[in-house]
Amino acid sequence: MFFGPYDWLMIPGLLLGLYAQFKLTATYNRYVRQPLASGLTGAQAARVILDGAGLQQVDVQPVPGHLTDHYDPLKRALFLSAENYGGRSIAAVGVAAHEAGHALQHQAAYAPLQLRMMLVPATNFATKAAFMILGVGMLLTYIGFISVKLFAALLPFAIGAYAVVTFFQLVTLPVEYDASRRAKDQLLRHGLIDNTERTAVARVLNAAALTYVAGLITAVLELLRIVMIARGLGDDRG
Repeated sequence: MFFGPYDWLMIPGLLLGLYAQFKLTATYNRYVRQPLASGLTGAQAARVILDGAGLQQVDVQPVPGHLTDHYDPLKRALFLSAENYGGRSIAAVGVAAHEAGHALQHQAAYAPLQLRMMLVPATNFATKAAFMILGVGMLLTYIGFISVKLFAALLPFAIGAYAVVTFFQLVTLPVEYDASRRAKDQLLRHGLIDNTERTAVARVLNAAALTYVAGLITAVLELLRIVMIARGLGDDRG
């Protein structure tokens, strides 16, 4: 069981991830019950922001699921979960404005968003490759189907793959924080929220951003764990 000594590296990321998810759920549930003074739905607020930026061609559509909201740069469309699409709460409008912020980034050719879009295919491949090497390779090594020496020879590829995943998480942070900044600015600029509601919107968006921070820290720790495993196997072979 040569992985045991390094498993503790997964604990901080796991705990932070659980806390971030709890924080997001608690904050969202609090403000999804607080109506917006303007009475606008999330879809209407997003439409105002998009039209104000000359993005009439960007559609706003409902999508199934809970907090499945996202902007698709290929389809040039905003997809909002049902509770945010038709919801008239502070949380619904905040989330919708955040996704509209991504459309504004796309319009402005915001460099981190462009980089993240370029990284998507490589990240998808790297995620699958890392799972195959670490997950399947670890299992085959434990049952004796492949040797520890062969598994150790594959680990540098896993490190490279997970480095791509970690870099993607790093690039995602400024993209998400900038989208939230744009969202708050646009909501105030168009008079969709007042100053008293701005704090509530910020809390919702900050709670969502924390999940991305947790994702980055988890990725960094997992990358470190793989490196330590590789070094440990190299020392054992030496």
